[in-house]
Amino acid sequence: MKGFTRWLVKHRALVIIVCLLLLIPSWLGMTATRTKYDLLYYLPQDLETVRGQNILLEDFGKGAFSLLVTEGMTVREQENLEAAVREIPHVDAVIGYASATKGLIPVEIIPENIRQMFSRGDCMLSAVFFDEGSSSEETMEAIQQIRKVAGEKCFVSGLSAVVTDTKQLVEDQEAIYVGIAVALCAVVLMITMDSFLLPLIFLACIGVSVLWNMGTNYFMGEISYITKAVAAVLQLGVTLDYSIFLWHSYKEQKSLTQDKDEAMVAAIHQTFTSILGSSLTTIAGFVSICFMSFTLGKDLGIVMSKGVVLGLLNTVVLLPCVIRVLDTAIEKTSHKPILPNVGGIGHFVVKHYKALCVILALMIFPAFYGYGNVKVYYDMSKVMPQDLQSVIANKKLEETFDMSTTHLLLVDSDVSQKDVRKMTDEMKQVDGVTEVFGLDSFLGADIPESILPPEALSLVKSDRYQLMLINSSYVISSDEVNRQIDTLNGILKKYDKGGMLIGEAPCTKDLIACTDHDFTVVSLISIIAIFVIILLVQKSISLPVLLVAVIELAIAANLCIPYFTGTELPFVGPILISTIQLGATVDYAILMTTRYKQNRISGLGKKEAVEKAVSSAAQSILVSGLGFFAATYGVGLYSNVDIISSMCRLIARGALLSVAVVLLLLPAVLLLLDKLIVHTTLDLRKCADQ
Repeated sequence: MKGFTRWLVKHRALVIIVCLLLLIPSWLGMTATRTKYDLLYYLPQDLETVRGQNILLEDFGKGAFSLLVTEGMTVREQENLEAAVREIPHVDAVIGYASATKGLIPVEIIPENIRQMFSRGDCMLSAVFFDEGSSSEETMEAIQQIRKVAGEKCFVSGLSAVVTDTKQLVEDQEAIYVGIAVALCAVVLMITMDSFLLPLIFLACIGVSVLWNMGTNYFMGEISYITKAVAAVLQLGVTLDYSIFLWHSYKEQKSLTQDKDEAMVAAIHQTFTSILGSSLTTIAGFVSICFMSFTLGKDLGIVMSKGVVLGLLNTVVLLPCVIRVLDTAIEKTSHKPILPNVGGIGHFVVKHYKALCVILALMIFPAFYGYGNVKVYYDMSKVMPQDLQSVIANKKLEETFDMSTTHLLLVDSDVSQKDVRKMTDEMKQVDGVTEVFGLDSFLGADIPESILPPEALSLVKSDRYQLMLINSSYVISSDEVNRQIDTLNGILKKYDKGGMLIGEAPCTKDLIACTDHDFTVVSLISIIAIFVIILLVQKSISLPVLLVAVIELAIAANLCIPYFTGTELPFVGPILISTIQLGATVDYAILMTTRYKQNRISGLGKKEAVEKAVSSAAQSILVSGLGFFAATYGVGLYSNVDIISSMCRLIARGALLSVAVVLLLLPAVLLLLDKLIVHTTLDLRKCADQ
């Protein structure tokens, strides 16, 4: 290892060139990686709703659909619009008066309730089916083309329209997210570090590792828009302190030797050994979310685990070489840190540790109660900017046609028309159902299927299934629509055990069940994994319990705030935050405890050991926490995509709360339970009498 690090430092120019050349394939890989914007895509593939979506695509050639509301058009203009939309690439079918009948059935003989479904006042409704999935590039391009063809008189609603607008919104803001994070981190580092050039070096090197990470996503094929938007910001936040540690180690080694190359070699060794355990806890946090059945967790977990590993490699390979090349310039731009000395925190904690323990005890119940009862939402469209075209269209659909969502029904083709009519009549009586529309309800009881041309019949019937639509006045993810889905499924299974109720609302109901299960599983896995790592590192039974408990309290304090302020969080927020905050900030607790152990082993009493530990660790913990806060808080304030904004604000607040808990409450607990810790920690048993 020493021979390798000497070679690195000696050939630093070559190392820098190779690292920069790796940016070329990284950039190509990043641009070639597809992005998914539909969160329902990440549902488990064995769910009935997901299998039904696949059948819809296989049997009917329909992967997604949107409802078009037109305003102030004549019937002839409506027919012309439907014809024009049908010609757009990847539009599979358009169902309206003209599309369904091909002009063979007079409007007058169509039942009144069916006419009401297509026409209200001066507004008319058409259903557009696409031959690709709701978040495919082809479907999103088709949505854009429909908007161009239809003009201002047409409103395109539905999941695919929301996904299209989400894509545009996120793509417009992604570069700004990174810019904000870098700018705020630079400010924090300028204040806390001792050189004006050093922060720029840190950020540039981390930027290289971010590009390496994003480039290697190519081998995953595709990533979610959430991962793409926050991965760079998170990687910057969680790996920034590695760079700070290398610099401090290098400065320390320079004071011990005149040879700067040897000082850097020693610093690399010391840094790698020290941050390896730290990076393992962070990686464990991200790996744990890979166990979510909702595979968005796997998507983010893999990308961020790679990011931490590449950030670690960057710290011990590229950064040392850049620092050595620019050593003289760094010294010329050096200054005294603007951040005041925070060593006095240790004295304050020791003096008031009993009061701090009381505060900790008082925090436990409200923090964990709020944490356990925080409300979440699943309908992403309701928190999107209200001026988006898809949001306006969804409101228009709800207000004009009393439709908040549309379910799709796949019924076996062998089910008799008589049974389909009975099933339809029962479903119409279900609360919140405004209409059930299928082949039989459209034709009526006395009109045979044979009157329709084959191409029209194929829109709603295949060899295996017939397709029906159910309009609901209930909003997606509400308790009312979930009860409605259960009732509709009960009726469906009575007539067709293999029938499937699919669509955005049934998928969202499955999403709720998946994430409720995932929250428990992922939290447990992350706690166990990090517990084991701390157990091995600290060689103690009690310390892993204390450290995890302290950070869990900080997490609970973070997530209870939305409960007490009445704020709803996106459904992935509590799951991801609980693991990310634990994995990324338990390092602060490990650093504090390690310093405390070292002081006790050196012969100090418990009060002196704790005070010195806080004084020596406070600066590093504050700088790391403030850097993590800076990398995420600005993005949280700027973004108007609520799922990104909420996550970043939660992570930023969590970083500060973890810093506060580790600097104030953890030392108080170490003092209070010193005797227990000494007797249950391998390295401290000889200190039992001190």
